[in-house]
Amino acid sequence: MHKRMNTNNHINYIEFKAPDLDAIKTFYSHCFGWSFTDYGAHYTAFENSGIAGGFEKSDDKIVTVVLVVLYNKKLKTCKEKIVDAGGIILKDIFSFPGGRRFHFKDPAGNELAVWSDK
Repeated sequence: MHKRMNTNNHINYIEFKAPDLDAIKTFYSHCFGWSFTDYGAHYTAFENSGIAGGFEKSDDKIVTVVLVVLYNKKLKTCKEKIVDAGGIILKDIFSFPGGRRFHFKDPAGNELAVWSDK
């Protein structure tokens, strides 16, 4: 795992599961510009995402229990990139107090959201 500032009681790493690490790296680098470092055949760490994290190769059923929300100034453009890269829109763009957002499923089945205050 990469060097980063470690602060007591702060979230400093997020880990997901994915059955195909090559597909998941292609998806997130295309849609969000994340970069990856492989640690063997069963793990890849990501950076340039706002918080460090990684994907563990796993054939377990993907069950989202925490919603990770990304920020993007250009919500519609971001949504189009996700669809073009094979993501599935679960909840289309909707307004909420403070902005707008949508939810998507990545190629591994993880649910995330993207929001914008624009």
